[in-house]
Amino acid sequence: MAELSTIARPYAEALFAAVCDDQSGLAQWSEQMSGLAQVAGMADVREALDDPRLDNAQRVGLLTGLLPQGLPAQISNLIELVIQNGRVEVLPQIAEQFELLRNQHEGTALARISSAFPMDESQVSELVAGLEKKFGLKLKAQITLDPSLIGGVRVAVGDHVLDTSVQAQLAGLRDSLAA
Repeated sequence: MAELSTIARPYAEALFAAVCDDQSGLAQWSEQMSGLAQVAGMADVREALDDPRLDNAQRVGLLTGLLPQGLPAQISNLIELVIQNGRVEVLPQIAEQFELLRNQHEGTALARISSAFPMDESQVSELVAGLEKKFGLKLKAQITLDPSLIGGVRVAVGDHVLDTSVQAQLAGLRDSLAA
């Protein structure tokens, strides 16, 4: 079976092409896609949508009924299309791919920063400024705590991972001693 992100990419690209020049801004579209992904990702919702007694129109009504009123036509069309094609499970990946396209369009990227200890605002700002120089992109930081790192940080920007954690250094030392 194909990866869900591979299946989701054409849907996200089509939606992005349809809305990229919208005056309301891509941030609003990202929020709406994020909300749709959250609802579609719920186990109860998936179970209800998989009910064989429902036809596609009822599935569309069920899913859109769980979302805020006044959905844009593009999102309603996307919902109908994924239900018609039996691809409801890829809605979270479509939202993720849409966000990647938005970041690429805006010249930004998401920096997933894992730290062993809480970081204050000045530490985050300093780290992000250095990473922006390194990658040549405007970065949006997403900070998570991971005590298993022991110390230091692990940063993932797209496919690039910078791991300066004590855990990684100990693993490197272990590997060099074992060789």
